Parts: sequence; C-alpha cells; structure tokens
Amino acid sequence: MNKLIVALIAGTFAAVASAQTPAPAPAAAPAAPAKSEMKKEEPKKDAMAPAGEMKKDDAKTAADKKKADKEAAAAKKKADKEAKAAKKKADKEAKAASTKKVSAEKAAGDTSTPGMTQAQKDKMGQADLKSQEKNPNK
Repeated sequence: MNKLIVALIAGTFAAVASAQTPAPAPAAAPAAPAKSEMKKEEPKKDAMAPAGEMKKDDAKTAADKKKADKEAAAAKKKADKEAKAAKKKADKEAKAASTKKVSAEKAAGDTSTPGMTQAQKDKMGQADLKSQEKNPNK
C-alpha cells in the first residue's frame, strides 16, 4: 500500500512538473543600451565578484547541499531501521503476552465452575446443547 501511495505521488509530481512550461522568450531582443547606460553598468561589474569566484562558491554550495542530502538520507535510513526494529519488538512482545495469557487461562481453567474436571465440563456442555435442541426458545 505504501509503495502504491509513493508511486501515485511520484507520478503526480512528474505530471505537474512536465505540464509546467518555461516562461516564453521575449519576441525581440532589447535594443543595445545607450552609452550612458553602459557607463553605469561598468562600476557594477567592478563591485561584483569575478566569475571564477562565483563558480567556486556555486561548486561549494552544491557540494554542501549534496553532503546535507546524503546525511539526511542516512538519517532517514537509520530512523526507518529503528522504527522497523521497534515494531518487530512490539509485535514479539504482544505475541508473547497473548501466548502467556492463553497459557495462564488454560492453567487456571474455567473460573465460573471451580472444582470441576474438564470431563465434567464437557459432559455439562453436551447436556446444555441437548436441552437447547429440545427447547430452542430458552
């Protein structure tokens, strides 16, 4: 069931992602800027970091993101493993408790009729069945 849900979510995500189209390109390229605008842009280039440094920062950011993703995946895997172990332990304890309860009931016998053997209880049960056959309204 979980696999089905995951598959449906992944399929929906893929459909939505493919349905989105990139923004349309402008019809015509903008005209070349005037010389006064070019002069204004030159100081901005000097204030910005060189392209080589930007690539290094982008690479470092990508590496950090990849490392964080890897750590998150490892943490998720560990948490899933622990949850599975806890569930298995709880199931085992529940089964043991159930078995213990059943064995205790068998050892104690039927408390509604103390002092009777199992053969007497069986005989009594058969007598009750026969009386019900004769008088079904009871």
